[in-house]
Amino acid sequence: MTGKVITHMTMSLDGFIADPNDDVGELFAWYDAGDTAVPTANETVGFHVDGADADLLADLTDNTGALVAGRRLFDITDGWGDQHPVGAPVVIVTHHPPDDAADRWPNTTFVDGVGSAITRAREIAGENNVIISSPTVIQQALDLDLVDEVCVSLVPVLFGEGIRYFGPLAHGHRLLSDPTVIQGRRVTHLRYVTVSRTGDA
Repeated sequence: MTGKVITHMTMSLDGFIADPNDDVGELFAWYDAGDTAVPTANETVGFHVDGADADLLADLTDNTGALVAGRRLFDITDGWGDQHPVGAPVVIVTHHPPDDAADRWPNTTFVDGVGSAITRAREIAGENNVIISSPTVIQQALDLDLVDEVCVSLVPVLFGEGIRYFGPLAHGHRLLSDPTVIQGRRVTHLRYVTVSRTGDA
């Protein structure tokens, strides 16, 4: 059995995952909007969410064997202290790994190119899933036809401007399945299976 490649990010109703200054604003409020405690692999991070949200998080994290992110997100989070909350090894897409990568982030793999990064993440994950959590990496992975499922945690807030979850697609429209909908508290989770590009046979 081979795992899937899944994109997952929290997004405003008008399509943004952060404001122009990389501030997520109200987007992550749902991680602390409920009574169900959800511990993570990073002892400095913990969530209290609605029961439905907890089920969604468990389904994503319990089956994740590797996470792929971009260098920008890595720098913003300082590499999650080399321990991402999802509890899986991290693969970072970058042309230039940090000079001190081996010393500061021994559990993080740095790979040049999205296709190569996802290939490496699949090797690490084995039969488990690969999660992509950076918008530019997601866009390129969709263009490369490497995404099996798109997951959006949709928050009822309008940003007006900022950094988008999705960007221009090199090969035209991408068709998705009807969504699986999970209603949480201050968030609605939408999960889509990728179907085909417009014009594909």
